[in-house]
Amino acid sequence: MDGLSNIGVIRDVLSRHGFSFSKALGQNFLVNPSVCPRIAQMGSAGPGFGIIEIGTGVGVLTNELARRAEKVVAIEIDERLMPVLEETLAEHKNVKIINADVMKVDLHKLIDEEFRGLDVAVCANLPYYITSPVIMMLLEQRLRIKSITVMVQKEAGTRLCAPMGSREMGAVTVAVNYFSEPKILFNVSRGSFMPSPNVDSCVVRFDIRETTPPGVTDEKFFFSVARGAFSQRRKTLVNSVSGSMGIDKSVAAAAVQKSGLKENVRPEQLTMEQLIAFSEALREESLG
Repeated sequence: MDGLSNIGVIRDVLSRHGFSFSKALGQNFLVNPSVCPRIAQMGSAGPGFGIIEIGTGVGVLTNELARRAEKVVAIEIDERLMPVLEETLAEHKNVKIINADVMKVDLHKLIDEEFRGLDVAVCANLPYYITSPVIMMLLEQRLRIKSITVMVQKEAGTRLCAPMGSREMGAVTVAVNYFSEPKILFNVSRGSFMPSPNVDSCVVRFDIRETTPPGVTDEKFFFSVARGAFSQRRKTLVNSVSGSMGIDKSVAAAAVQKSGLKENVRPEQLTMEQLIAFSEALREESLG
């Protein structure tokens, strides 16, 4: 359906289907006509690719993805949008809509059944309140995907794509860098949405690593250390880890020394290699 970025067209479609925006679902639909084509193009939609879209809105991005990719499977939680999408995406025979919560969908099974013989990528305009949980779920499941391209709050995008060892990084930065190579693609102003949110956005892409950084014996413990380290980011690594993980300071201090770090090092100063070395040393010291 043409004109899906036109506010008048969107209001007409939504009105005819009796749809009203849900604050609880964080719904802000894109109305800037230049944004979705760029997301589709830079998000790997093209020949030989199947795309998983998370959150369809009225189908503006879905429409652009379907024009470029071999197949699109869009997962939308809001049942009220199903009749809207039947109308706006009627011309596309390569689109399948699943009315479900993506956090409860078996994505391994979906990829095996829907995208046989195709490379797979994820594209999404995520509500701000579920940005980190969805991204972490996609990364931690080690899905057969090449990339994840998502629209996120600008501040969140800066944190997600921050270099290791920078002041902007946090625990989610560690996970994103562990599983992928992240980059900010472009910024999107708040006026590009209906209704307009109170913050600007950006589009980021995570190119999935074929192999994760070496040296991690226990991933669950490693990410626990990362979360613990950044739970009290103003403190030193020793104090933040001991305070959040219930580990004796002497044990944490021994791990810092064993991994060749300065005793007053802060979490935000660590490279991936240094954090892995500290985690491994802490694990060994904790086991005695």
